[in-house]
Parts: sequence; C-alpha cells; structure tokens
Amino acid sequence: MTSHPALDGVLVVDKPPGPTSHDIVAAARRALGLRKIGHLGTLDPMASGVLPLVVGRATRLASLFAGADKQYEAVIKLGLVTDSYDITGTIVGGSESDGADDPPAAPTPDEIRRAAAEFVGSHPQRPPPVSAKKVGGVRAYKLARRDLPVNLAPVTVTVDTLSLLAIDGMRVRCRLVSSSGFYVRSLAHDLGERLGCGGCLETLRRERHGPFGLAQAVTLATLMEQGPAAASELLPMAKLVPDLPAVTVTTGGARRAGHGNPLGREDIVPSAECLASEQSSRVRVMDDAGLLLAIGEFRPDGLLHPKIVLV
Repeated sequence: MTSHPALDGVLVVDKPPGPTSHDIVAAARRALGLRKIGHLGTLDPMASGVLPLVVGRATRLASLFAGADKQYEAVIKLGLVTDSYDITGTIVGGSESDGADDPPAAPTPDEIRRAAAEFVGSHPQRPPPVSAKKVGGVRAYKLARRDLPVNLAPVTVTVDTLSLLAIDGMRVRCRLVSSSGFYVRSLAHDLGERLGCGGCLETLRRERHGPFGLAQAVTLATLMEQGPAAASELLPMAKLVPDLPAVTVTTGGARRAGHGNPLGREDIVPSAECLASEQSSRVRVMDDAGLLLAIGEFRPDGLLHPKIVLV
C-alpha cells in the first residue's frame, strides 16, 4: 500500500451500525489503496451516520475540526439502565429491568419534555464508564471490561438545541445539536436518572459533523464496490475550510509558503478579502490557481506565518 499524492481531501462515509470507526478507516484504506487516512471523531459501533475521513494531506487539517459541533437523531429507551449507557450493554437497573421491585410509574410526556429541556445549554456531563476517555493513561472501556473502578471527571458540554420528535410510551425520539465531547449515551442515562426510571440509548444516527452532512456521504457498501473510483467522492482540500478567508499569494509567495517561511506584503496579491483577512486569526493561503497551500495567520510583526503547510 503506497501513498498517492492525488488523493487529498475528506471522504464522508455514512457508517452503518456494527463496525467500529477504525473498521471504516481500514475499509477506506483498502478501497483507495492509501494508508494515510484517519477520522475526525469516533462513532460508537452501535451508531450510524456521518463519519468524515481525512485522506492524504487533509490529515494535517484534522485539528481545525476538533471543536466542531454535531447533530444527532437518537432514540432513548426509558426504564432500562446499562453499564455502557446504551442498549448493547449489560442491564444493571431501571424500572423495566427484570426483578425491579415496585417500579415507579412511567413518566408522562409532559414530565419527559420538562426534564429534557433542562439539558439545553452548558452543563457538566460525566462520560460513560465504557468510553475512550483515559483514566491514568488507560482507556476507560479497558478498565470497565476488567471490572475495575472507573471514575471519570465531569466535562463541561453544551447542547445548543434538543427537540423531542416523538414520545411513544417509554421511547423518546429526539434530535439535538451538541458541542464536541458530548456523549448522547450520557444524555440518555442522565435523562432516565432525572425521571427516576432509568434510561439508555437505543439508537443513534449522526446527521452532521461540523460542515459535513449526510448529503455528502457515501455508504460503506458503495465505498467497497467502487474501490479506487471512490476517490471521485473526495471533497477537495480547497473546499474544506470555506469559513476561513482566503489570501492569494504570488509565485514567490507560494514557494515560501511551501517551505513554511513567513510571507511579507510583496508575497501577497492585494485584494479586498486580503485586507479583511488580516482581522482573522487564521486564513487560507492559496495560489493563483486556487490550490490550498497552507493555513496561516497574521502576526503582530505584519507577516503572514504558515501554520499548517499542505504542499
């Protein structure tokens, strides 16, 4: 398996339930014949939906998407508590679990709506014990599988929107937009705890990861069928960070940017967007053909410093 210089960009895969995110990366490596592929954010095996893969030189841009928000559609099963906070885990409690003594009455739709509304905004959230978070340098799920204690510190997360799409008895279907680092499994667990009946995540589909959505995604089956031809589905480098203003550089400036050297005024093609970009912390450095050369930033010294060199 060798590097292919022409394959640079993002491939958005519609992950099916079952495989891990790493399994999808491995499948893409086989299909494209390229080793340099990673993903922008793990999806649990039971989840489906948008999994953006960074390919080739686009792997250098991964840090730009680290804080991207995400949109999900989820089904929460009330009445069951599991050790993983989702339906695939071992049942450890809840009003509908076997042997539950004198279970509380099922919450009403109004009670569910009121409780769910309390999760909108910023608040501390404790990650699930079965997660990729590290405890003393060890992944939490590895400790949990060995029945060792897992004590994860709460992390401040934000839920921008949380809409209840349907309430069918003890099942709640919802759509939410949340910050990076948010666990929908923890939301399901915490909602059930707040309602007094317990809860876990039954299904999860990620509809959007930052700027990448289902409309851009290819299925795993299509990826495997197309093989190297799936490269046609790559979102090109120049289109990956459209929110950053663009600065076009001269031929000499392109050479300097490629070596990571600071660029002066003589290296930059004057334009209105160029003047506006000086107020931004990050800019796209482009050549006159529209090729993305680097991500740079203007410093107090007046020079444009390439921070992520892509050529």
